[in-house]
Amino acid sequence: MGFLADLWMPIVFSSGIVFVLSALAWMVSPHHKADWKGIPNEDGFLDALRAANTPSGQYMFPYCDDPKSMKDPEKKKKWEAGPHGAMFLRAAAPNMGKNLLFTFIFYLVVGVFVAYIGHVALDDNPEYLQVFQVTGCAAVMAYCFGMIPGSIWFGKSARSTVMDILDGVVYALFTAGTFGWLWPTAVGA
Repeated sequence: MGFLADLWMPIVFSSGIVFVLSALAWMVSPHHKADWKGIPNEDGFLDALRAANTPSGQYMFPYCDDPKSMKDPEKKKKWEAGPHGAMFLRAAAPNMGKNLLFTFIFYLVVGVFVAYIGHVALDDNPEYLQVFQVTGCAAVMAYCFGMIPGSIWFGKSARSTVMDILDGVVYALFTAGTFGWLWPTAVGA
């Protein structure tokens, strides 16, 4: 854990930079505007959810809790007729302050793992480019790869997934640049 004392500055700085970049990507840049669409007859849809007293949670439809139930003719009929989907519901509006805090904490955790990988993989006095390569690779894995299985299985559009990956690559480049810039000499020596 000594690496945390040596690398706290690039961990915190890169987390802050990625936090700002993420905010800009979602609030200022237009590239995520097409990621989400409204539901036709939204009022009717919301009324149906309220009437069903649907609690917060993750839902998949048509729902199948046991693969054996797919032999049931009614279940098969629903499956073949579609539509198929997944959704998550919240009973209350998102708490922006709490969500922003947890997002920053996530970026700090990524920074800690990137620092650890760099600490283990690099010599005591690495060149900037060596730090950039190792920490950049670790950051790409953290910011890009985790969302891909969810996109495959839950129907996120290819365009939206590509935009998230591009964001992740930008975050990783800035993370790598920050670690390369602030990497101390003789880490762990």
